[in-house]
Amino acid sequence: MIEVGVIHILVALLGVIIGIIFGALPGMTATMAIAIFLPLTYAYDLTTSLYLLLGLYVGGISGGLVPAILINIPGTPSSVTTGFDGHPMAVRGEGVRALRIGITSSLFGGIFSLIVLALFTPVLAKLAIKFSAVEKFLIILFAMTVIAALSRGKMTKGIFTGFLGVFISLMGVFPDNQTMRLVPSIFSMQLRDGFQLLPVLIGLFAFSQLLEEAESGMKQAIMSQNVLKGEQTKNFSFRDFKGQFINMIRSSTIGTFMGILPGIGGSAASLLAYSQCQTFSKKPEELGKGSVEGLVASESANNGLTGGALVPLLSLGIPGDSTTAVLIGAFILQGLQVGPLFITQNPNLWNTILFALFICNILMFIVMFYPVKHIANIIKIPKNKLYPAIVLLCIVGGFSTRNGNMVDVVTLFIFGVVGYIFSKLDLPVTTFLIGFILGRDLEKYFIDSLKGSGGDLSVFFSRPIGLGIWVLIFISLAYAFYDNRKYNKQRLKC
Repeated sequence: MIEVGVIHILVALLGVIIGIIFGALPGMTATMAIAIFLPLTYAYDLTTSLYLLLGLYVGGISGGLVPAILINIPGTPSSVTTGFDGHPMAVRGEGVRALRIGITSSLFGGIFSLIVLALFTPVLAKLAIKFSAVEKFLIILFAMTVIAALSRGKMTKGIFTGFLGVFISLMGVFPDNQTMRLVPSIFSMQLRDGFQLLPVLIGLFAFSQLLEEAESGMKQAIMSQNVLKGEQTKNFSFRDFKGQFINMIRSSTIGTFMGILPGIGGSAASLLAYSQCQTFSKKPEELGKGSVEGLVASESANNGLTGGALVPLLSLGIPGDSTTAVLIGAFILQGLQVGPLFITQNPNLWNTILFALFICNILMFIVMFYPVKHIANIIKIPKNKLYPAIVLLCIVGGFSTRNGNMVDVVTLFIFGVVGYIFSKLDLPVTTFLIGFILGRDLEKYFIDSLKGSGGDLSVFFSRPIGLGIWVLIFISLAYAFYDNRKYNKQRLKC
């Protein structure tokens, strides 16, 4: 049974619109949108909250194409290749056409990834349902290898921040270490079950970004070309997609399966799809000069991520990127445990997620496709007027975490500064978040495994499924180290 009503559609629409705004403003992302609006989900039941969060997710990923095409600045990392062909089209007077081609391609990629999500997730979940505490510990250990994958070019820093996240997640959990004294007798805070996830999320992904923007003076990006005014040299038509079906299928497949692989990211998916488009193109010399097929490849791939990244999240409880890491936090805050038992224990909720994702993709298309000229004005919103409202939302969100506990507001500020310092030291925030989210479960299942075996460590190597997971762990680490080494060599050559 699928739960859907007028309120669900309206909340999804709200999420999509807000997500598009965040995706279209350079420097603001879908991750930031979800982190800021997480507190709002306390006012709704779980189903309504899902419509809002998935709307923010889909809208945030899709909105990145607007600045990429109009001012050649990708609004999100996954839109990095959209400007390669989208902006040249806009410069020659085809801005509206380029936007509508990108929006239609985004819809196709989103629906394709949704189908893959519906087919693959139950299969993985049926396998994972056989897991004991040993396998659950090894799966979380495998998820921790995402830290290595996300740390391309800065492996040592990534591993350091990841395990720092694990360490901090355990602070204040036990009665003996609940008091944190920063200045003796002047300032102390009763952690009471440790740092709460919501203020940590808001601090790392929203408040730290505000500090960075304040440092730069919140300079507003100016459109270098007045690309939407005046007569369009060529109007959009669905005939623009003639001969592009194979390109859309190939690019959506690449985006979806890159989303399934933890730690790869949207920029890698769109770059790979774009390079494959060049390989198979009949006119590769036109790519980068305003080619339709290049724009189609990029946008089909980056929206393919939306469903793909949810596959490991919902079947294994492994976040695939920073946005799904925040989403797993949203599920936890709603009292929902994602992982192997999720689908069997929550069949109605699983169907609701699939339907909500479908509705959000359709709403994204309607909201962006028809009023495209008005949507484009999002990039002109002055940040000095937008950001004070975001500061207020951050503080209210932190304060409402535990019904008005100022410790959570302090936590928000602390982790906002931590995120800001991380950016200055070039330390990856996402790896810290993954360590923070997985830390407590990592310890819990490790202790449970040892209790069950009487302290015998060989239990981690005694079960066939466990051995299979060890193989995946070593493959993941080997690839991450190889990719890191290759990246560093290329950087040295440059």
